[in-house]
Amino acid sequence: MSMMGSNAQARRAQFNRESILSATPARLLTMLYDRLLLDLNRAQAAQLNQDWQVASENLLHAQAIVSELSTSLNVEAWDGAEGLFAIYVYVQNALMSANAHRDVARTVECIGLLEPLRQTWHEAAEQLPAQSMGARIGGELGYA
Repeated sequence: MSMMGSNAQARRAQFNRESILSATPARLLTMLYDRLLLDLNRAQAAQLNQDWQVASENLLHAQAIVSELSTSLNVEAWDGAEGLFAIYVYVQNALMSANAHRDVARTVECIGLLEPLRQTWHEAAEQLPAQSMGARIGGELGYA
């Protein structure tokens, strides 16, 4: 890799770190969902190409994100939180199965379950007023 290429990568990594550190809780949640779906789509493509190493790496990263989402969810914050938690548990198990059995259908199933949630979280985040977003996020979206 050229020196220019590594400088560009370093700048991009710094920008990404700064974006995460300055993000509101709602933005962090949507960023997690965006990355989760990116991982799952990459895993699906790798599974279809029988690139099991890449598929496994993406599925494991997706599992880590689902784990973070489920542990940070406050199930007492709103009526639907327990149902969302159940979806996370189901998806976590499905992702383990998709990885262990090289099962693209399970990966596709998880994408089908999570993509509508990603869209919903984006819509919810856009509805929150910017000034009070940090203070309201725990009660409004149910995440600590």
